[in-house]
Amino acid sequence: MHTTNSTGRVYLVGAGPGDPGLITVKGVDCIARADVVIYDYLASPTLLAHANPDAEMIYVGKKGGDHTLAQEGINALIVEKARQGLTVARLKGGDPFIFGRGGEEAEVLIAADVPFEVVPGVTAAIGASAYAGIPLTHRDHTSDVAFVTGHEDPTKSESSIDWQALATGIGTLVFFMGVKNLPSIAANLMANGRPADTPVAVVRWGTTPKQKTVTGTLASIEDDVRKACIKAPAIIIIGTVVNLRKTMRWFENRPLFGRRIVVTRAREQASDLIRQLTELGAEAIQCPTIQVKPTRDWTPVDAAIEAIDQYDWLVFTSVNGVDYFFDRLFEKGHDARALGHIKTAAIGPATAKRLETRGLKSDIVPDNYRAESVVKAFSETIVRGTRILLPRAKEARSVLPVELTGMGATVDEVTVYETWQAENSGDELVKRLEAGTIDMVTFTSSSTVKNFRKLLPPDDAQRLMKGITVASIGPITSRTARDLGLAVTIEAESYTVPGLVQAILNHSWQRR
Repeated sequence: MHTTNSTGRVYLVGAGPGDPGLITVKGVDCIARADVVIYDYLASPTLLAHANPDAEMIYVGKKGGDHTLAQEGINALIVEKARQGLTVARLKGGDPFIFGRGGEEAEVLIAADVPFEVVPGVTAAIGASAYAGIPLTHRDHTSDVAFVTGHEDPTKSESSIDWQALATGIGTLVFFMGVKNLPSIAANLMANGRPADTPVAVVRWGTTPKQKTVTGTLASIEDDVRKACIKAPAIIIIGTVVNLRKTMRWFENRPLFGRRIVVTRAREQASDLIRQLTELGAEAIQCPTIQVKPTRDWTPVDAAIEAIDQYDWLVFTSVNGVDYFFDRLFEKGHDARALGHIKTAAIGPATAKRLETRGLKSDIVPDNYRAESVVKAFSETIVRGTRILLPRAKEARSVLPVELTGMGATVDEVTVYETWQAENSGDELVKRLEAGTIDMVTFTSSSTVKNFRKLLPPDDAQRLMKGITVASIGPITSRTARDLGLAVTIEAESYTVPGLVQAILNHSWQRR
């Protein structure tokens, strides 16, 4: 969205500590409205999905010791884009004004006479400590807390940190960016009166599925962190409140915590599965293998719509079938009233629910969500002599039209959508498989299996998938996977996304 003024506006947006759900509503709105998004290493990539597809995305790094662009260059870039009349979202990990150098960027914008707003974010001190089960204040432990940099400006001639005041005057201390200087931090605090047995926690990648927490004391924490191989990004929490983690830890106790699970579903449909896996603690890795697109030839569909009064039944086998059929129905000048005389069948609850949003209730919803179950449900209904319209995917299984025709019905199949190979080279997937950073791959249809298999090097697929758990939504999908050489470990009993998640949970509990 270009601003009306010759100079644009800059939003200094706090992206939160890692969990994309912790960004503010206003922060999401700023990303969505921006012409340019300038983002840091610690800003969750998931947040970028809120941006306008036409927005310019600029990564400026800010990874410890490896800055893609120096701060001076970032400042100049922000001013340059704003002076082009663009709306700029400067997306920063945590909160812009808590060790985020947002104050420096604001000063540069003021000097350049560029309008700006600050959108606060959840700082890592608050987010990571809460997700580690450590309240920074507690009436039985402390009423004060201090946020301290663990990495002062190296150009300063002397430290501005009052170690004696921190050691003896503040109950809870939180150090940012201090892992490399942890030995010095602990030594300074103990030398200035903080007891050596003061509890300490170091939280790496706080609020994300990669979170790892190590606890110890001022005397032991250097060795504890070294043994656990904890590196940046991490925060250090010091004080007796750390002891509360023993009973308050909740995030890392979730049943799928730390499991790295690939979601192969189409990007537009993956959100529900990703949300459920993430809520259970998994790192859901989006790798859409299919794209769902409308049919390239609407002629048969349009003919069926014009003759809609001749049909007795309308059968849907997917949510996509409902959406694309009704969109075309409306586009041709009709609405749900044109279907008032027709009975409907839906292959499962998700499809039936989507049909309800279009104003129709399903007369048939089978117990098991596959074509064979729809046929069985129809066997209890008189279909001989009826005419059935079946809007669905191109190259769908033939079970349903064949069996219904055998029962004496006239079945008209019309293609309303097609599934295509997703525009994804698979390079990132192969890299992660090579690195051993994937635990499980989920499949929600035969097409996701087929296209996933195409992403793997033909002669190396077996090696790359060795040790990877494969989870399938149902027997048809499982059969396709096995036919392509993928061993299926988990199969949902209920052929739905919740059923798949439950099967993954059951497998996790059995392993434990």
